[in-house]
Amino acid sequence: MSPGPVAPRPAPDVQRPPASAPGRTWPLVVAMAAAATLGWLPFVGRDVGPDEGGLLLVAAQWAPGSSVYGDYFVDRPPVLLALVAAAEHLGGLVGLRLLGALAVVACVLLAGLVGRIAAPGTRRGPLMAAGAAAALTATPLFGGTVVDAEILGVPFLLAGTAATLAALTAPDARRAALLGALAGAAAVAAALTKQNLLDVGVLLAALAVTGLLARRGAARLGPLLAGAVAGGLAALVLALVGAAARGTGPVELWRAVVTFRSQAGRVIATADPPSSADRFVVMLVALLASGAPLLLAALAPSLRRAVPLGPDRLDLRWAAAAVLAWECVGVALGGSYWLHYLTGLVPGIVLVAALAARTPPRSPGWRRRALVAAYAGTALSAAVAVGWVGVHPIERSELEVSAWLVDHGRPGDTAVVAFGEPNVLWAAGMSSPYEQLWSLPVRVSDPDLRELAAVLEGPRRPTWLVVAGRSLLTWGVDPDAAEPAVAAHYREVAVVAGYTVLEVRR
Repeated sequence: MSPGPVAPRPAPDVQRPPASAPGRTWPLVVAMAAAATLGWLPFVGRDVGPDEGGLLLVAAQWAPGSSVYGDYFVDRPPVLLALVAAAEHLGGLVGLRLLGALAVVACVLLAGLVGRIAAPGTRRGPLMAAGAAAALTATPLFGGTVVDAEILGVPFLLAGTAATLAALTAPDARRAALLGALAGAAAVAAALTKQNLLDVGVLLAALAVTGLLARRGAARLGPLLAGAVAGGLAALVLALVGAAARGTGPVELWRAVVTFRSQAGRVIATADPPSSADRFVVMLVALLASGAPLLLAALAPSLRRAVPLGPDRLDLRWAAAAVLAWECVGVALGGSYWLHYLTGLVPGIVLVAALAARTPPRSPGWRRRALVAAYAGTALSAAVAVGWVGVHPIERSELEVSAWLVDHGRPGDTAVVAFGEPNVLWAAGMSSPYEQLWSLPVRVSDPDLRELAAVLEGPRRPTWLVVAGRSLLTWGVDPDAAEPAVAAHYREVAVVAGYTVLEVRR
């Protein structure tokens, strides 16, 4: 009697799951998402930050106007403004903070999905990827508790990463193309939330180069890339049409999102603001204190051998390295070195964790212990940082000015803050006739303050002028054109928390 057909052996990179693995794993991933969210919820009602207040102010009046977004300029893409506008309609600052908390939940769950796709059939994959995302999106050392573009854009990056990996393992080319379209759409959505969030595009490009060098990729990579191009173009057209409906045209967007950023980089580099070096040091200390470098060091030994995936069997290590490298470049090129830049490192770390989880747990005991210690240290760092910020909240002394304006102002009053701190205006419930709400655009687009002088001389001059310090003089700005207008039309009425408040002469 001849033996029956022999079942084919699974490919080396495929691990057969225990039937109960998903059931045991995903409740833990959900628990991690809940724990990370707890790092945000206590701060929902805390004072508004400068970027939060400015974005809420811009989003609330986004309609055809005199500048890029209504009557205000901001060097950010339209998806970010659309998200903030939705939050503004759902409760203003509280709505925005809750949107940030929802983004954290999405990050952790999508990271778990990345781990599941990258390391199929293992508990380690979802848990390692989600654990990294939970700790790093919760920690204030990465800018957590305050909503900025990075935390709203990272879910798109993780969704695009998951779709890309799923396309590489798709059962057929058609499914790969559809998942590629999803990856392309997510890539564009992320880049239209913040310009440097190009991780999914870098991932796709690195995979294309890997496939070309290895002479592989016809089975799934080709359909994936074709679908990504189609999905990305569709998302781009949809976003541009939506922005145009609100009065923000593609030429204006290009100037704000691309041209302005290149000009800003030159201004920062040549002006050498004294605070940037200090913030760079603080950012590096925060990165080290978060435990992220230690976590990457503990994950690295698991990636010494090739990590192939799907029928094309492309080695994903080089793609992960390219993503991490791009993220580091994005942090460095930001120029101002705010802590929330570090959130942009989360997708690359998640991808590395997911790929490291593919290594069978037969590694030396010291390596496993080092990995456990690295995860525990990262989680402990996040918990300590959340507790510290809970006891020592971020100081927003500029909001004392907002309270003063509320007490002394009248309905219909307007104000200009020179320069930056748009949260002062938002908290005071006042608008500004000057299109520049942030300090960097002033230094790039109006360094001689001629536009500000025209506003102060014009019929719509603001009721209040708030000056950081005692004069308009600051780095990168020549106040000579505006000072005569200030002297002619304003009188000093108060000094509040280091800010000089001037009222228009009536």
